[in-house]
Amino acid sequence: MSEETRIEEGSGNLWADIGRADADEALARAELMRRISDAIRARGLTQAAAAELLETTQPVISDLVRGKLSRFSLERLIGYLNALGNDVEIIVRAHPGDGSARGRIRVAA
Repeated sequence: MSEETRIEEGSGNLWADIGRADADEALARAELMRRISDAIRARGLTQAAAAELLETTQPVISDLVRGKLSRFSLERLIGYLNALGNDVEIIVRAHPGDGSARGRIRVAA
């Protein structure tokens, strides 16, 4: 017996693929969290040391590095990136098209 496996290519945004209404924001938060985790790791900081630097607690850092999206707003993550010495730019521009489509949120490289 042979079973056929169906493979569907994702959009690049897991949250959009599963139908989450705030998919762009969720992806942006996940990307910012990844960059914060990378910066903590690159500096060789323990979670306790990172918590002190970011003026929070070790359990909060644990949640951050484990990707608990619901615990972190974009604003909070931007503050953490700033505390780690990163500049964050926010660029607002018109979405191409006739104006009927909703704009997007994305984290650029």
